[in-house]
Amino acid sequence: MGTVTSLPVTIADIRAAAVRIGPHIRRTPLTHSLALSRRVGSAVWLKQENRQRTGSFKPRGALNKLMLLDEDERAGGIVAASAGNHALGVAFACQAIGVDNVDIFVQRNAARAKLSKLEAYRVRVHLVGDTFEDAQQAALAHAHDTGAVFVSAYDDPAVIAGQGTCGLEIVEQTREVEAVVVPVGGGALIGGIAVAVAETYPDARIVGVNPVASPSALLSLQQGRALDPFDHEPTLADGLAGGFGRVPFPILQELVDDIVLVSEQELKAAIATLIDCDQLLAEASGAAALAAVLAGKIRVPAHVVVVISGGNIDSAELRIILNDQGE
Repeated sequence: MGTVTSLPVTIADIRAAAVRIGPHIRRTPLTHSLALSRRVGSAVWLKQENRQRTGSFKPRGALNKLMLLDEDERAGGIVAASAGNHALGVAFACQAIGVDNVDIFVQRNAARAKLSKLEAYRVRVHLVGDTFEDAQQAALAHAHDTGAVFVSAYDDPAVIAGQGTCGLEIVEQTREVEAVVVPVGGGALIGGIAVAVAETYPDARIVGVNPVASPSALLSLQQGRALDPFDHEPTLADGLAGGFGRVPFPILQELVDDIVLVSEQELKAAIATLIDCDQLLAEASGAAALAAVLAGKIRVPAHVVVVISGGNIDSAELRIILNDQGE
């Protein structure tokens, strides 16, 4: 691969982001899973972003974006759209740096666990539509009408650089980086991780994972253009549903080796297996990378890093998933 300087985000951007947001985030664990390694036949390392503040990787990008704004921009208002985790990331970031004029647009069918967490923050929550795109269009309209700054979940270099700090931690936490498997929605996480990993381990494979119900990254790669918005089928992995961003698309083309798809049943199996093997809780979006590894969707080298990107799953949904796995 090598280092590519023409991409929208550079390793320097990511390193600067790490310094900027460091006081506010957790350096999440990268742990070796003995049970999963035995099952897969390779050393499996879990990057536990489910243990990040708010329960997902999202505060990284939100903080970096907000901390790059000037005081007038922050005072003029912040607006974001989300299936849940980005909303929490923005809400947390605003509280951390003292911004209180915040409007968050969330699809009505967002996970109850995420909506419940949002109640702890001083933000105005607007429930709109049944898809992320519905919420995003409402948020963009609000930003246009009020002059508030729209904080994209994925289509912004500052957000991508913030998410890339996860990749920076990976290369600092282990010398065994032969492949990194990442859940993929809009593309900020895999984009940032790919840039960070390529700097130190240019031969490492970067593999993204879409749900079968929303293969926007795979089809974007195949068609040579970013597909956003993207009509998708219903999926447990609501955080991965929707389009792939135009800003991270050049990184996808240049640095990502493959995109694979996982089914709803494979997502459920990964959630249950992660509990059984490592007593870790992941939502469906967060377990997508592990689902691909367990289902044999990728060629696994001797050492593989699996990003568990989020753990915000409510008890009712988890009960249904575990009961389904027991049948």
